Amino acid sequence: MSLPEIVSRAQWRARREELLLKEKVVTRARDVLNAERRRLPMVEVAEEYVFEGGDGKATLLDLFEGRDQLVVYHFMFAPDWEAGCRSCSAFLDQIGHLAHLQARNTSFAAVSRAPYTRILPFKARMGWTVPWYSSYESDFNQDFEVTLEQEGELVERPGISCFLRDLDRVFHTYSAFERGLDGLGSTTSLLDLTALGRQEEWEEPKGRASAFGAPAGSERIRYHDEYED
Repeated sequence: MSLPEIVSRAQWRARREELLLKEKVVTRARDVLNAERRRLPMVEVAEEYVFEGGDGKATLLDLFEGRDQLVVYHFMFAPDWEAGCRSCSAFLDQIGHLAHLQARNTSFAAVSRAPYTRILPFKARMGWTVPWYSSYESDFNQDFEVTLEQEGELVERPGISCFLRDLDRVFHTYSAFERGLDGLGSTTSLLDLTALGRQEEWEEPKGRASAFGAPAGSERIRYHDEYED
């Protein structure tokens, strides 16, 4: 195994400060990229997709649970699979308490093409409580490019899609696939994909932090058991 070089504390500190300068460049570049993502146009979703979840049939609007943003994780689970994808399972394992997303008016749900009767026992086995829906009776997966036809067969790939609603109108704002999911999973990393972002005053474009008349994002952070519904 090739291990790092052994140096003195002073040498390590000097090298660390050199690297910190580069890390700050990346952080500022990421802020610019996130702002550009928030400036993307959006597309209205006119299709009436039908999902199945713990409470029976649901529409895409239902997945918002009354909030104004929705992040969907496209979990690879084909109808004939006995269990969900291992990589997707590792991703879902790292999703934190949803109260912190919900406090920013954002819901999260997993969606798979497998029938709900296959999803439910696997979800119980994994011990997950996140909302998870089956898109088995609709073309949702194909339309959002996570179920693809290759050489006459349907294949799955992981992805994330973000949606924004205006009353009863639903809009698609962003999607990412495969390596585009690297580094995602925390509350802030998911919010960075959405049209409203973290809803902080410093974010561009201006005017979205207080879009709902609430304090800016960081001012809303509480212990997860202290949030009001």
